[in-house]
Amino acid sequence: MNTKFDELLEFPCQFPFKVLGIADPALVEQVIAVLQQHAPGDYSPTIKPSAKGNYHSVSVTVTATSKIQLETLYTELGKLELVRYVL
Repeated sequence: MNTKFDELLEFPCQFPFKVLGIADPALVEQVIAVLQQHAPGDYSPTIKPSAKGNYHSVSVTVTATSKIQLETLYTELGKLELVRYVL
């Protein structure tokens, strides 16, 4: 990834992630597992179902320490089978 996170943000900082995925109880567990692996912390995600209930939006704020960490989180969250988008 060639992002401009390092130009736009001052680290460490609070960075919000929104992960959209299939409505499955394992979605939140998998998202938190990836976050714990790359940015250990105490997370309290907010989950919102889609209008039809087929998808869930998982919002969580991470304390980011570097551009590389953010890029890694985007990549690893995107690799999860239940995940459709990472914003």
